[in-house]
Amino acid sequence: MGLPSARMRALRVLAGAVLAASATGAAAQEQEESTNQVAAKTAWSVFEDSDPRECWAVSSPTETVNTKDGRVVAVRRGDILLMTFYRPDANVSGQVTFTGGYPFASGSTVNINISGNEFELFTEGEWAWPASTADDAKIISAMKRGADATLTARSSRGTTTKDTFSLLGFTAAVEEAEKRCQ
Repeated sequence: MGLPSARMRALRVLAGAVLAASATGAAAQEQEESTNQVAAKTAWSVFEDSDPRECWAVSSPTETVNTKDGRVVAVRRGDILLMTFYRPDANVSGQVTFTGGYPFASGSTVNINISGNEFELFTEGEWAWPASTADDAKIISAMKRGADATLTARSSRGTTTKDTFSLLGFTAAVEEAEKRCQ
C-alpha cells in the first residue's frame, strides 16, 4: 500500500523541518531556547516557522517500552515525537506524523491506540503517518477526546516499541498551531 506522492513529498519536507527544530531527545519539552517555540500546553508544545510557513503541535512520550522476543530490552533511539502539522503553502492542514527514533521495519505499519480507538499509520524510514487526510481528521478528533495515545511499532532490527503520549493539552496546542497557520 503506497501513499499519494504529494503526501510523501510534504512529509519529507516537514520531516526535515522537524529534524532541524528538534536537535535533542526531549525537544518537545525542552526547546525553550528555540526562537520558534510559541506556546506550551501541558504535555504539548507549539512551534511556528516562517520559511516555509508551518506550525506544529508536538509531544514526547511519557512512557516507552522496548521488547524483543517477548523480553524488555534497552535500545538506543533518537527523538520520539508525535506531531500534528499545518503548512498552508503546501495545503497541509492537520497532518499527523510520528517518528519512533529508529528506522521502521520495511513494509510495516504503526498501530495507534487512542483511548481504545485504533488507527494505522504507514511507514517510510523513521517516519509514520496516516494514509489520507480523512484519516488525519479521524485521529485528531480521537486525540482531542482521548486521555493518551499509545503507538506500537516494529524496528528494522525486530524490536517492538510501545510509546505512550499524554493527550493533556493536545486540543489547545493543535488549535493554537492551526490558528497560527491559517
